[in-house]
Amino acid sequence: MSGGNFHVHGPHDHEIEHATQHAAGGGSHAGGIAMVTAIIATVGAIFSYMGGATQANAGLYKNNAAIKKTEASNQWNYYQAKSSKQNLSELAVELAPESRKAFYADEIARYKKEKADIKKDADRLEAESKDWDRKSDEQMHQHHRWAQATTALQIAIALAAIALLTKRRWLEYAMYGVAGLGVVIGSLAAMHI
Repeated sequence: MSGGNFHVHGPHDHEIEHATQHAAGGGSHAGGIAMVTAIIATVGAIFSYMGGATQANAGLYKNNAAIKKTEASNQWNYYQAKSSKQNLSELAVELAPESRKAFYADEIARYKKEKADIKKDADRLEAESKDWDRKSDEQMHQHHRWAQATTALQIAIALAAIALLTKRRWLEYAMYGVAGLGVVIGSLAAMHI
């Protein structure tokens, strides 16, 4: 009821004003949590991508290690074949007539030289295989870090939803803490720690 400069509020007018003020404050608070949740989800998507990439790299590197190991095995088989031929030539030196002994002595020297070259190649291939294995292990470790970080961020998103529904402040703080932990673990992954 109004008249002149005098205005009277009814009891429901005060409650509507009060509810509107708190709804606006709660709404902006909910909007803040929603914004943080969107940021967490974006960072989580990046972490998830990095986790997938490192897992794929680990598989490729492990495959390269297996290929190099097979190549080294082939070289060792070749080395063994040359050793067998050298052994036969050494036996032939003992059994052959004098006129053929020089030939077999030359064969023995040739096999020794060939074996040395083959051994070098086999050792190099084995070292390459070990290097690829090491790289694969590093990528898997990094993948686990990315997966841990992504999991923490997913938990933070779930906590944000529960905090919004229950309006519990401690859940909101827990969400920020778990999200922070996820970012720290993601940073460790990025630094290869």
